[in-house]
Amino acid sequence: MEASWAWIRDRLRERPPWLSVLLLFCAFMTFVYMPWDFFSKPVAVDEEAWLGVVLRGPAAKLTEPIHWAIYAAGMYGLWRMRPWMWPWAAVYSGTVTFGMFVWPLVYVGGVRGVVLAVVCPLPFALLTRALWRAAEWFDPKPLALRERYGPWALVTGASAGLGAAFARALAREGMSVVLVARRAERLEVLADELRQTCGVDARVIAADLSSVEEIERVARETSELDVAMLVNNAGVGYAGLFDKQVPQRLGTMIALNCTAPVLLTHHVLPRMLERRRGAVVVVASVAGRQPVPLHAVYSATKAFDLLFGEALWAEVRDRGVDVIVVQPGPVATEFEEVAGERRPEPASDERPQDCVQVALEALGHTPSVVTGTTMTWIRANAHRFLPRAVITFLAHEFMARQTPPDMR
Repeated sequence: MEASWAWIRDRLRERPPWLSVLLLFCAFMTFVYMPWDFFSKPVAVDEEAWLGVVLRGPAAKLTEPIHWAIYAAGMYGLWRMRPWMWPWAAVYSGTVTFGMFVWPLVYVGGVRGVVLAVVCPLPFALLTRALWRAAEWFDPKPLALRERYGPWALVTGASAGLGAAFARALAREGMSVVLVARRAERLEVLADELRQTCGVDARVIAADLSSVEEIERVARETSELDVAMLVNNAGVGYAGLFDKQVPQRLGTMIALNCTAPVLLTHHVLPRMLERRRGAVVVVASVAGRQPVPLHAVYSATKAFDLLFGEALWAEVRDRGVDVIVVQPGPVATEFEEVAGERRPEPASDERPQDCVQVALEALGHTPSVVTGTTMTWIRANAHRFLPRAVITFLAHEFMARQTPPDMR
């Protein structure tokens, strides 16, 4: 219980107290009052006010979902401090202010109505003014990664895709990078690009992280560096029926997806904790949030990454180190080709740089983040609404369309 309150206190510190009070009000309206109003209040006595005009009966009942959606959006926007909250929060508050002016004039009347028309809008006018002046709280904050964490980042799987995108994003933030992957020639090209375009140092370590010996070599070769951020991105998939898959390849996938991030994190974390600053990024997948037939071992490895990263976040969150698990859906990389998948609609894939931007913006604010399209979010949260057996069946149908016939 104490840990839960500590987490809530941390999240409430991300905004001034008055915005936290507004957040709690929106949460009350979203989860308590509006559901009660819609499902419990009889239609005959139901009332809703819009711009000071009172709707009654069926008209009120039909418009209540709009009010609910507004409060739900306000709750989410204040919880995440989303940029789109400005100016729309102030605009909505302004409509309420106007409604509180109109309502007593129309429905109370007389001197009392005039007095109420002067007095009632005042608190809402003050709130509107405060929301209008709060634009800076909703502005995207500079990442300032080098200032927050330190000078060096170690990025695995950096030769292509998300790894290369992470390396470029961190270099633009002024962080020097250690690039780790098997393909040395690709790493050298990327390192030259980062040196020339970003003016940072870039080192290359060609290593196969499915080998414990190679992981230990990477640890030795980076032991003298002040590694402030570790991006555990190296990973691979393998599509097909489990009984048709090659055991050696399965073992390699487990080592690369699970063993490598654990050992590398164990290598860099003690010095981060000593300095009381640092960051660890674990690239998982929405596939790790549910069973995925025809990707059974891969989805299990990504579930391992998710649980490992979120647990680590809780262990070190009060010790100066930020941890985040990134859970993308389909991303425009070579992953599907290497995994043996057939993707009929690659145009809908998320761009690597967009996934990386979401991940770095969420770093320090949440233990994990899902990136990608609305469909990705639905896939990631389907387990909240459907039985696991149904989700597994649907995942099987989805993956069968992407798996070659000889592997399904």
